[in-house]
Amino acid sequence: MKEKLTLKDLREGMYITLSSGWLSHDFAKNSFKIDSPKLLKKVQAQSVAYATVDYEKSDIPDNSFVEEIGHNNPVNDPKHEAPPEGWSSRNVVPEELIEAIEDKKLSPDKKSAAVYSHSIEMMEHLLESPTAENIHASKQAISSITDLILSDNRTADSLLRITTHDFYTYTHSVNVGVTGLMLSKALFKNSDAHDLHELGAGFFLHDLGKVKVNPDVLNKPGRLTEPEMRHVRIHPYQGYKLLKSANALSEECRLIVMQHHEFVDGTGYPRRLKGDEIHLYGKICGIADVFDALTAERSYKKAMSTFDALKLMKEQMISHFDKELFGSFVRLF
Repeated sequence: MKEKLTLKDLREGMYITLSSGWLSHDFAKNSFKIDSPKLLKKVQAQSVAYATVDYEKSDIPDNSFVEEIGHNNPVNDPKHEAPPEGWSSRNVVPEELIEAIEDKKLSPDKKSAAVYSHSIEMMEHLLESPTAENIHASKQAISSITDLILSDNRTADSLLRITTHDFYTYTHSVNVGVTGLMLSKALFKNSDAHDLHELGAGFFLHDLGKVKVNPDVLNKPGRLTEPEMRHVRIHPYQGYKLLKSANALSEECRLIVMQHHEFVDGTGYPRRLKGDEIHLYGKICGIADVFDALTAERSYKKAMSTFDALKLMKEQMISHFDKELFGSFVRLF
């Protein structure tokens, strides 16, 4: 996606092409990435009408600053503000998902199967077009899924059993959403101190920042190199920024996205937090995230059974997790 912006609306991380030739500005090239605050300040001091931002080459996602810039930028081409053809806020949430949630005639097994498959479809749509509008539409649907899990134990238990074992980001997002909510339900069912609708959205959207990871790296059929791993590790912060710029979720629930790869022994990322430096919700998501990664089949490894995954987590990874939370997680199965 490309978008025309006035210079005052440019941000660090954008890859830009200035609207006039190199004789009319102070740079050797018309096209480059704004990779520092100093360079941004220099660009904004130029006498150039506008710049075209190429989001595919940028370090920030398209539409992430729509709330901050506003919708009336005089040089914006409206065609560039819309999501890609086929995805919009009207259809990012499949109608079949809401119908399945509300259909009281469906058996728990059929309801859970329909909700699960259409939730995956929703997350796939969202990751194709993670606009602020689509994030909010998805959050509303996740709220309905949360109500279902909280109120219908039989369907919720069936949802927990039918999670599949591929490792597409959209499938993984739903799996972590379901297991994270089930653990939160068990922990907080007698408390009014936790907003499980916000928590549910945080769990489902925990990997939203992967839209800023190179797809070739994300889908690589093999183990990642160290530089590739460093690149993948941008996704918690990128997801946090996406949700913050969209004004979606409370701050503590955005921390789910930021902290779901932090471990209590300080070996996680992006900040190597330890113990109580990690929010309770981040710890919950971290357990669900690791469990789903272990039980997913990859090109270089077979999926582990639930028993084997939990056994490995207990015997080889327990220092990563809050032991009481992990004990509660095991009891879900």
